[in-house]
Amino acid sequence: MNIDVSSLPDDPDKLKQIISSLTTTYEKNQAEIDFLKERLRLLTNELFGRKTEKLPKADEKQLLLFAEDHVDALGEAASPDDVTIPQHTRKKRGRKPLPEDLPRVEVVLDIKEEEKTCGCGSELTHIGSDTSEKLEIIPAKVLVIRYIRKKYACKNCEGVEDDGPTVKIAPIPPQIIPKSIATPGLLAHIITSKFEYTLPFYRQEKILREMGIDLPRSSLCGWAIKVAEKIEPLISLLHQEIRSGPLINIDETPVQVLKEPGRSNTSKSYMWVYRGGDPDKPVLIYQYHPTRSGQVPLSFLKGYKGYVQTDAYNGYDALGRQVGVGLVGCWAHARRNFVKVINAKSSKSKTGLADVAIDYIGKLYQIENQAKENKLAPAEIYQLRQEKAKPVLEEFHKWLLAKVDLTPPRGLLGKAINYTLKYWDRLIRYIEDGRLRPDNNLAENAIRPFVVGRKNWLFNGSPTGAEASSNLYSLVETAKASGLNPYEYFRYLLEKLPHAETKRDYTDLLPRNIDPADLKFDCPQE
Repeated sequence: MNIDVSSLPDDPDKLKQIISSLTTTYEKNQAEIDFLKERLRLLTNELFGRKTEKLPKADEKQLLLFAEDHVDALGEAASPDDVTIPQHTRKKRGRKPLPEDLPRVEVVLDIKEEEKTCGCGSELTHIGSDTSEKLEIIPAKVLVIRYIRKKYACKNCEGVEDDGPTVKIAPIPPQIIPKSIATPGLLAHIITSKFEYTLPFYRQEKILREMGIDLPRSSLCGWAIKVAEKIEPLISLLHQEIRSGPLINIDETPVQVLKEPGRSNTSKSYMWVYRGGDPDKPVLIYQYHPTRSGQVPLSFLKGYKGYVQTDAYNGYDALGRQVGVGLVGCWAHARRNFVKVINAKSSKSKTGLADVAIDYIGKLYQIENQAKENKLAPAEIYQLRQEKAKPVLEEFHKWLLAKVDLTPPRGLLGKAINYTLKYWDRLIRYIEDGRLRPDNNLAENAIRPFVVGRKNWLFNGSPTGAEASSNLYSLVETAKASGLNPYEYFRYLLEKLPHAETKRDYTDLLPRNIDPADLKFDCPQE
């Protein structure tokens, strides 16, 4: 508002109205300035600040570099009389011993014969040895397995004109990809190189070329797709197993897929991940879908009864309306919103409302740590949460309700408080069952291998390739969750899979039914 001072009215009431209008405008502008400053500090912190969500403790101060006389971070000299060092144990420093199961090659080093005589003329006596170990790596060894199939014929039938002589030939072992040069070992190497160690096919092509092997990436890709088709029966069994409950964690992440019908190559598709089944040997299933629609998990979990833990994406809301399904929230996401408030503060040393909220959430996790350290059973965890976590949650809820109307809803703190209150029923549901967790970190950890791989291969070349990737990621990550080495498992699987015929045969090949000791193999000799 522009005001000409010379034209101000003499009427006090009109002056009060002008002052009131200016005050309202000032407060509105100041609120906008504070909001923008907060956003600027947050963005600056996200660009240049610490990436971890772990907050430093109040008594942790960064020491000055090259500080003289042990001057502390507050500029005061530390007095030896004031220092108390509690008794503690410390891990022994130094290099860890090399694994005992690695083969050893002994290299004996000796001094020259002329040096084995002492200066006094006496012959030196061997009194012992000093042994040290160094680690050696020999590049991968590539072999060609030549199948020689012996043929037999009947000499008595050579003159028969109708059928000719009887000829028999030894059958070739069943192959996962018939008439292909790819062995189970090669296929396992190709699959784990991409889906475990994030090596795109073009890089594998280059590595193989340097080893003298010409295998175009198109062949590698084609083989991976065929293997993904062969393991479909196992993926179907994993679908059934994951519905056994009691909890399924879900998350999703974008992926670019080319040649999708009716969509441009720049369209955003999604890879969904579901984690559930036996908590000791969980199942992880990846699902490619062109959209982020809530119908995707709704269709995947059709008929499921149990808990589903997700973030606050509204696409999951429909799951919560299904009979027998309980949505569980994620305290890690709720805490993350308050961490943003702390990171955006103009003064990091000043304690604010966000710090109080973080303290409440910290108390909840201290209770979880107590249960973990004592290795409590689910029933005991439930009891512990009812006794200790429930009172903390009730107190925290009262605190949130008292602060929500005092905080601008547009600011970061207002958003954090409103988010927590909006999803409060989901956030506290974890105390209903000792098998539940307070956060969805298991799903976020499950999606991470895919995200890391995506940074290397950038996109899928087709929907067929994306679906194949989802199958292969599912089996690789499920094998890891069952404590198996992915390469050893896939080598074993691809040797046995051609012989599988019944549902029982396929069930026996699931990761949870494999003993790691059965996966050891002997390398073919030349």
